[in-house]
Amino acid sequence: MQIVEIREALRQAIDEEMTRDPRVFILGEEVAEYNGAYKVTKGMLAKWGPERVIDTPISETGFVGLAIGAAQTGLRPIVEFMSWNFSFVAADQLISNACKAHYMSGGRFKVPIVFRGPNGAAAQVSCQHSHCVEAIYGNLPGFYVIAPGNAYDAKGLLKSAIRSNNPVIFLENELDYGEKMEIPTEEYFVPIGKAKVVREGKEVTLVSYSRMLKFCKEAADEMAKQGIAVEIVDLRTIKPLDIATVASSVRKTHRCVLVEEGHIFTGISAEVGFQIMEHCFDELDAPLVRVCQRETPMPYSKILERETLPNKERILVALQEVLA
Repeated sequence: MQIVEIREALRQAIDEEMTRDPRVFILGEEVAEYNGAYKVTKGMLAKWGPERVIDTPISETGFVGLAIGAAQTGLRPIVEFMSWNFSFVAADQLISNACKAHYMSGGRFKVPIVFRGPNGAAAQVSCQHSHCVEAIYGNLPGFYVIAPGNAYDAKGLLKSAIRSNNPVIFLENELDYGEKMEIPTEEYFVPIGKAKVVREGKEVTLVSYSRMLKFCKEAADEMAKQGIAVEIVDLRTIKPLDIATVASSVRKTHRCVLVEEGHIFTGISAEVGFQIMEHCFDELDAPLVRVCQRETPMPYSKILERETLPNKERILVALQEVLA
């Protein structure tokens, strides 16, 4: 076993897949000479050279289009967005080409490509650098959407994503890159489309993913002091959604709170909540409750930023509401 940060787990996944398959390469702003904006690609230029670790101009439309063409003609690119907010510059390439090419070509062209980088809010980077994109890209048939919450899942899911023949939206978090945990030194994979119960409980289910799991665990710890066992389900993959694991938990606890960093209107929790209602309506002993980002662009102020985002205190209020 080894103790690694999330950024190192991601780097290992990329390096292992580049070793295994010469068609895999990575491109993006500052991934080569600067070792990556968040040091995920540290040392890779020296190891693999400029043909497989490629610095790009500040032109998302250009390098995303290039990568999509490369994927359609047999290569397996990994595109790093310095921020997922910058992917909006390449919206036409992503929306009109990446997720539709396989369908529009009648299955003749596959698009085995991974788009990855930090999603959501960091610390005081304001609204143009803080958007959560999963609900936007999750609305588009053709994309897989993955959002790991720890180093083990980050490495295992990224390896699975790189080997997938589908275009993958791989969402990380800037504030979590330094989070450490123990992972195996030998090769392993985490399957796409499989959620995980990360804490067993019987009174209420908390459903979340990515960075918000930290606050869910803090809230569950507080509830445990009162003798209330909270079950936590980590979605890990947002699309395809493992509603079976979520529904199994809700049928056990009969209550559910959904937590996401994104906005509440047309968010991921809205979709998951509706599917819970479809599958578990007669099992619910209380209405579903959602804890999401406030319906405002992200402010710059630390105080307002904290008020806007989900946190332990807001999750505790929601848990107490469904248990009342």
